Amino acid sequence: MDFDDQLRRYFGTDDLSTVPESALLAGIDKMRVDLGLEKDSGRRFGMWALLYMLGAAPDLDVAFKDEADRDAARSFMEMTEQEDEES
Repeated sequence: MDFDDQLRRYFGTDDLSTVPESALLAGIDKMRVDLGLEKDSGRRFGMWALLYMLGAAPDLDVAFKDEADRDAARSFMEMTEQEDEES
């Protein structure tokens, strides 16, 4: 599932600026439930990354049992912070 697919699945559009606050919160809630149920590590990471960008990601130790997945998530967080600093 790519980024646009996730946006359409959870928010009904690939343009988050058009999503009302209540629909955004509902989509985030559904995504968090699906994250807890997802077994595929790649899909889990994708969902977690979008939740992180929305400011709604669970803590790493809750989201990822595997240390390598937590390390990948930390790297993602560092990359997004560097991008924010450069902007």
